[in-house]
Amino acid sequence: MSIAIKVPTVGESITEVTIGQWFKNEGDYVEMDEVICELESDKATFELTAEAAGVLHIKAEEGETLDIGAVICEIDTEASGNQGEGAEPKASNSSETTKVQTESKATGEIKEMVVPTVGESITEVTLATWLKEDGDYVELDEIIAEVDSDKATFELPAEAAGILRHVANEGDTLEIGGLICKIEVTEGKPPSTSQKDAEKPAVSGSGTTQADGKETYATGHASPAAAKILAEKGMDPKDIRGTGKDGRVTKEDAEKAQKIQKESKPTSPEKPEESAPSSKTQGDRVSRREKMTSLRKTISKRLVAAKNETAMLTTFNEVNMKPIMDLRKQYKDMFKEKYEVNLGFMSFFTKATCMALREWPAVNAQIDGNEIVYNDFCDISIAVSAPKGLVVPVIRNAEKLSFSEIEKEVVRLAIKARDGKLTIDEMTGGTFTITNGGIFGSMMSTPIINAPQSAILGMHNIVERPMAVNGEVKILPMMYLALSYDHRIIDGRESVSFLVRVKQLLEDPARLLIGV
Repeated sequence: MSIAIKVPTVGESITEVTIGQWFKNEGDYVEMDEVICELESDKATFELTAEAAGVLHIKAEEGETLDIGAVICEIDTEASGNQGEGAEPKASNSSETTKVQTESKATGEIKEMVVPTVGESITEVTLATWLKEDGDYVELDEIIAEVDSDKATFELPAEAAGILRHVANEGDTLEIGGLICKIEVTEGKPPSTSQKDAEKPAVSGSGTTQADGKETYATGHASPAAAKILAEKGMDPKDIRGTGKDGRVTKEDAEKAQKIQKESKPTSPEKPEESAPSSKTQGDRVSRREKMTSLRKTISKRLVAAKNETAMLTTFNEVNMKPIMDLRKQYKDMFKEKYEVNLGFMSFFTKATCMALREWPAVNAQIDGNEIVYNDFCDISIAVSAPKGLVVPVIRNAEKLSFSEIEKEVVRLAIKARDGKLTIDEMTGGTFTITNGGIFGSMMSTPIINAPQSAILGMHNIVERPMAVNGEVKILPMMYLALSYDHRIIDGRESVSFLVRVKQLLEDPARLLIGV
């Protein structure tokens, strides 16, 4: 029995379509829902899928224009293999098709993949990058995409082996449980890449040619996404070397061409310089727009919320860093040799902060509804500037760690932050935050509270300044400290006393060792 496949209705105002490209040849065996050709209207490009499994008989050729409802092909559902009844066996790709069928066979099962739960507080993610193209064969547990949340980037593994079908596009924001892709489950693997490459025609000129050397309809033709990119850049698709099927210009080709266009922008030396000064502005005046990442949007929301929802106030003090600098200079080599990590300032500040938090517990507390939660432990959040934005990993139970353990934990978390490999657990649950703007040259700032915490300590750069010491003027390395706090839970007495205690411990680091 033969089933007639007709041109579907693709829009109220569309009355005809043009066959852009056949993905299957006359006499090929096709599976149900397999894409067999591409249709183009005056508004968009559509894919036509097989309505049943069987042998394909083409009724219209590439480039033909058909009315809506016209027969475009037929599928013989009773035939098998890659040829119809009474048809002569095809010499070309007959054995190849049989081999494909023996290597890879569709089971008919469709595996729907949804956005997994990646953390208690995360309700949505953004699809950052597809690592596998639509239609690619993927193995079970193979990484197929990367998704961004407001806290980290996660890899998405395939939940079955088969043919990947994209549902969401790069940049789409999806809720947890939202459909991200489908996998057409298959038994066995498709032909190897080398076999596929051997079947591909050679690339020549601006596009791909068939084996007989003639260009196909698709040669130099841009996909809708590629055409949009090229149109924005004023580039002709015929000038782009297409890497798609039969030389079609893909989105990736257009993006690469866009990059090349930017990098190799020619100058115009033929226009002579004018003797009189020009009234026009000299130099390039280029602007560009980039979509905010999910992480950056979340940072923005939380910082604004912290400013609006807390009674934030900042108090300042200054610290003489000479005792710590002298101590580091004396023992840094021995410390590095024994613990295989540098002795930095962060371990001193973390230890001093933990001691001061024990004495002033309100600074280590937080508001939960109508209650105040006091913490008997110190989970210190360390602000780290990562490539995708500010992240705040947490040093757990910092009050129990030694100097070397703190330094090793700081290095470990900083490396993971810059590589984008921090986990949700490593970035949640902090009770107090330390941020060091001094590494960028900041002299003084008012850091914003990392909600739901109630306070944050800001370190700044060390500057030699003249200071009065016992009636004498001395040049000392000084650092400004800033404590931003929520005045709803922390009073002025507690905030100032906390900062004074931190100053006292840093200016006399021996106190950190004996706990006084």
